[in-house]
Amino acid sequence: MPRIIVDPKKPFDISLRNFKRACEKAGIKQELRDKQHYVKPTQKRKIAKKAAISKAKKEARRSYSY
Repeated sequence: MPRIIVDPKKPFDISLRNFKRACEKAGIKQELRDKQHYVKPTQKRKIAKKAAISKAKKEARRSYSY
């Protein structure tokens, strides 16, 4: 769990923003999203493979020069 030191001299908005950023870095939001429902291991592999193919195509498009 991320911890933030709240400075009484600074506005609360800044502390809240820092906490949100720390949670994002820790991956809490993504972990909650992933654990909302069970995904079979075969389904995980299928999704990962599809993402890898998509990423490779994107990289190929970027590296292609005229």
